[in-house]
Amino acid sequence: MSLRFNLRGATAACALATTVVSSAAFASTINQNTSWTINRSGATSTYRVVAYGDSIFAGYNGSLFSVARRAGPYAAGEYLGNKWNANIEVVRRTKSGAKADDIYNNKIVAERSYMQSANTRVVMFEMCGNDYLQARSAFKDQTGTCNYSGLDTALANCTTYMERGMQAINQYATAAKAKIIMNIYYPGYNADNVQTSCKDASTGASVNRRDKFLPYLAKSNWRACNLAATYGFKCADSFAEMMASDYDSNGDGQIDVDAIRWRAGESEAAYVARIVSLKGTLRDSNTHYVNSTTSFDYLQSDDTHPTYYKSTIGTGSGSAAPDFTDAQIVGGKNTEWNKSGHERSGWSISTYNPAAP
Repeated sequence: MSLRFNLRGATAACALATTVVSSAAFASTINQNTSWTINRSGATSTYRVVAYGDSIFAGYNGSLFSVARRAGPYAAGEYLGNKWNANIEVVRRTKSGAKADDIYNNKIVAERSYMQSANTRVVMFEMCGNDYLQARSAFKDQTGTCNYSGLDTALANCTTYMERGMQAINQYATAAKAKIIMNIYYPGYNADNVQTSCKDASTGASVNRRDKFLPYLAKSNWRACNLAATYGFKCADSFAEMMASDYDSNGDGQIDVDAIRWRAGESEAAYVARIVSLKGTLRDSNTHYVNSTTSFDYLQSDDTHPTYYKSTIGTGSGSAAPDFTDAQIVGGKNTEWNKSGHERSGWSISTYNPAAP
């Protein structure tokens, strides 16, 4: 019998159309910026972590006025404070609902001063989720002959602005010791396992939505990690962490998570083919198996945003002590590291934390 935990944050309904989130994209965007310092007892130095992105890094939970405190960047920052015995200021400059060009222009570039601070040591970003959510939403509504141009455009724009984002961070974050991009997982993986209403121009038949979308997402994630290698970034593989089990479910001798990770030197075509060939091991993030009998829910009830541990915070500034003692972090993992979506992504990002400030 599977033991399934569901860790959901507050998801109060909001009447404003700008904040309605589901498998479709935001109707518009909302800034959700926070600056919270994790204060360690006795620490004498404070370093900054800066995170740019959309609702994922924001810690979106359905509200205009609060976000998950322990979103991925915060969790990664707490690990960093433990590693350095330092206070860590986690600055999130995020816009929920924003597409990649918006994050690049209005966050990474327009708000570059946050990463230009002399005490900045880690800069991270994620983007593109809303490009694909909007393209998917438009595609799902199609009838007649299928038109894939919207999906192609989303992939092209994502590629362009991921690269520009890395170039800008390299230019502005001169004190950073680590620069990280996080690629994207596939929300609604099970829901997309249906046929389209439109017909493929070549075959005259409908297509399976999941089969059509998966290669696009794989191309995007390969490009994220390949660009990272090109520009001196690290790539936190959210797709692997969120979409596969932590044990060998198909008996191929590899833990499923590791079997789908991006591999340096592998071509885009080979990576996409590998992901598609291992489709049978992919799991909807609502049921992330940590072993053959135990699973955790990595997505909130909107089937889009990661679950999180503990409380929410207002979209402003503040401070707090670490949630985990040093004794509760063993081998670089806290006791909750694999039980919710944000804790999992925060741990993944933290594996690239610099050894020293």
